[in-house]
Amino acid sequence: MEALVTRMALAIQHRGPDDAGAWADSDSGIALGHRRLSIIDLSSAGHQPMHSASGRFVIAFNGEIYNHNTLRSELQQNGLSPEWRGHSDTETLLAGFDAWGVKATLQRAAGMFAFALWDKVEMRLVLARDRFGEKPLYYGWTGRGEGRAFVFGSELKTLRAYPGFDNPVNRSALGLYFQFCTIPAPYSIYEDIHKLLPGTILTVSAGERADSEAVTEPYWTLTDAVQKGFADQLHDEGEAVAMLDATLREAVKIQAVADVPLGAFLSGGVDSSTVVALMQAQSRRPVQTFTIGFEEAGFDESPHALAVARHLGTDHHELRVSSGDARSAIPLLPRLYDEPFADSSQIPTYFVCKAARQKVTVSLSGDGGDELFGGYNRYFWGKRIWNRIDWLPPVLRRAVGQGIQSVSPEAWDKLGGMLPGSRSIARLGDKAHKLATRMQTVNSLDDLYRSLVTEWPTDLNPAKGAGTLATQLDNAALVAGLSEPEERMMLWDTLTYLPDDILTKVDRAAMGVSLETRVPFLDHRVAELAWRLPLNMKIRGGEGKWALRQVLYSYVPRELIERPKAGFGIPVGQWIRGPLREWAEALLDERRLKEEGYLNALPIRTIWQQHLSGRHDWTVRLWTVLMFQAWLEETR
Repeated sequence: MEALVTRMALAIQHRGPDDAGAWADSDSGIALGHRRLSIIDLSSAGHQPMHSASGRFVIAFNGEIYNHNTLRSELQQNGLSPEWRGHSDTETLLAGFDAWGVKATLQRAAGMFAFALWDKVEMRLVLARDRFGEKPLYYGWTGRGEGRAFVFGSELKTLRAYPGFDNPVNRSALGLYFQFCTIPAPYSIYEDIHKLLPGTILTVSAGERADSEAVTEPYWTLTDAVQKGFADQLHDEGEAVAMLDATLREAVKIQAVADVPLGAFLSGGVDSSTVVALMQAQSRRPVQTFTIGFEEAGFDESPHALAVARHLGTDHHELRVSSGDARSAIPLLPRLYDEPFADSSQIPTYFVCKAARQKVTVSLSGDGGDELFGGYNRYFWGKRIWNRIDWLPPVLRRAVGQGIQSVSPEAWDKLGGMLPGSRSIARLGDKAHKLATRMQTVNSLDDLYRSLVTEWPTDLNPAKGAGTLATQLDNAALVAGLSEPEERMMLWDTLTYLPDDILTKVDRAAMGVSLETRVPFLDHRVAELAWRLPLNMKIRGGEGKWALRQVLYSYVPRELIERPKAGFGIPVGQWIRGPLREWAEALLDERRLKEEGYLNALPIRTIWQQHLSGRHDWTVRLWTVLMFQAWLEETR
């Protein structure tokens, strides 16, 4: 069995190129494999799978426990610590399990992680994932009869490497993919294979043979944190900003600890600039920062990053990426992301990770700031637009939507650029047309939100035989008690879009080049504080992140930051009309679509022709199809 899990772990060597290990117990039939990216305790004392000092537990652990030194001190003060073999956070975690149990230890821990733990006493396997889903964890059943096995791993590659893996494509999950451009947890692209939900512990006892016998239990929930935050709101703005500064500063401090070179991504926006400013304020030497620049106008934010870097005095690195460079990365995407994934900003994310890895092994990022502090345009434009159209009868609402679509995206773009100062909107045309389409079908502001985060509507979904699968967006209980639509959107985004899209995008791109990323905004203490802030400390005057901006402006001049939110995009729509047209046409060939049998060719070919004509921009919908087709080709 050790040879088997060694081969399975080899499939994700990129996630851990520094060391490898395997452990198996033939009596129980359990085996653990591990690939190590050495970050804390580079010695052999950090080797995994690792046994607890008591001998009860064996663990394969991925991630970091940022407060593990604090946990060590607590164990020692209470006479619960073993004789330490090294200074790795994995060893600390195991000591906590011996002393406090798994759930209580995870509730004490601040970190990002996924792990598999074998309990020799209880004869059970424990899987767990961090609170926000920064680190991935797949699990499920494969094979038949006596060959049926429970398999798990950080990526689907490891599961596919199991002999006899033959799980078919989950057509209903494929339908969700076309809705959301990613497959939301707990589903995966394969039947009987799942993603463990963030903040969850799963246990499977030896000898179990069915999904129904696996037990899941949350050790922390965002919804509980939200309710506690509402019960203890901050009302003094000065106090709130000071607390946010101190809490973020501490999160950055403990995440900037490593036994290897460390840096940060810097786009020049609010979130990454805040993280870098707090890093530099606590560092004796210039922080290494990384950004990439693109040739295309409207997509290059590198000058803004450079201005912030110069002000803060960082050791700044900028990689210029040509269109040809970016297009060359597209064939890598199916292998990198391992299941269909269609956020095209995966391409620049890959390049900034690649650039950072040339200098450092760990990089901090600003992800999570939008969801926690109200940064997305939909939070402040959605309600404003809905209030203007809510009084219209549905027939007139549809007419307004059609009217918006009658104006070309280019004309909307010009209008967006004419709006004053920070209110201007980059690429307004695409956003206006997307909104207009939604306006013709929605009946409430919550409907509008769900529609805005859905790319292919149900009646046009190209996946054949897609049944209905419930997602967290269908669970109204999750946002019960939140009277403000902006807060409901922020909660839904943190539960769904953040782990399923943003964190997936960054983890696969970074680990694909053996780079660890850390996200200070997702320290649970920062998130819990964010939900203690009233809405007007997040969204004010049609602009998001008010409190976060106040923290940032004590380190960086306002004029270096104030500009339209542009995202992290590239001109994929232009490319598939031009230099990538032949590649796209081959994947979208009507005969090929029919022979493969997964997709309905008619709606796909229709929007492809409309996109080629230039009359419509169907970039996002086409990218979902192209990424599925490329994935299918890669995994045959």
